[in-house]
Amino acid sequence: MNKSLKKFYIFLTSLFIFLIHLPFVFAKMKPVSHSVADVSNSKNNSTLLGDIANEPVSSSKSYVFDSLHLNSFGLSRQAFDYALQGFNVLRSAGKLNSDSIISIVDFSLSSSKKRLFVIDLKNLKMLFNTYVAHGRNSGIEYATQFSNDPKSFESSLGFYITKDTYKGTHGFSLRLEGEENGINDNAYSRAIVMHCAGYVNEKYIESKGYIGRSLGCPALPKKIYKPIIEKIKGGTCLFMYSPDTYYLSHSTILQQQAS
Repeated sequence: MNKSLKKFYIFLTSLFIFLIHLPFVFAKMKPVSHSVADVSNSKNNSTLLGDIANEPVSSSKSYVFDSLHLNSFGLSRQAFDYALQGFNVLRSAGKLNSDSIISIVDFSLSSSKKRLFVIDLKNLKMLFNTYVAHGRNSGIEYATQFSNDPKSFESSLGFYITKDTYKGTHGFSLRLEGEENGINDNAYSRAIVMHCAGYVNEKYIESKGYIGRSLGCPALPKKIYKPIIEKIKGGTCLFMYSPDTYYLSHSTILQQQAS
């Protein structure tokens, strides 16, 4: 066998061995994942989000909003930003027992849309997204009128702290404490609570184009209200939002910064 032919056979043998081992080389290579689940379980999660116990940096707000795809659920970016701002003010003041759970009612949406959002900020999870009623004098499909007055039968905007549960006229219910003077601080005396209602369901929407209305309470569907109340009770932040010019210009909480 001449030298040229011998070199050729050696080359073919080496190439064959290389091709056999090639799949094993790639099998040992692990792909880099950037999924939300990976980030939420990371030890550096607090760094990525900013310190939720203090006022988060604006990039952290964007990170949470985008990671949870909240826009695709219908939640307005303005509602989320205001909610997180007030959440941090209340948390900084020591008024919250949870530095993770926040609930947002986005009254800029039609009542035919799922406009209650319960979010776990630390674990980057949407816990609940469902329908919620507004007061019968606040509007029909959309809530456009708001009041803190007794017997107004209108919803009140602003920040609330969830309190204890009880069994009342509507069964298992959650007391709410309004945190904004002149805006929602009469909630307790008005018996503005979270409870279930038979008129908050998709069949009602199919018939009317919107859900039924309450006397001012954020009423929930019967099928899901209990786990929601159990999750958010006992000192979590609830924010009822509308792009209402009076509220946005008179909210003392939105004018503050977390210390």
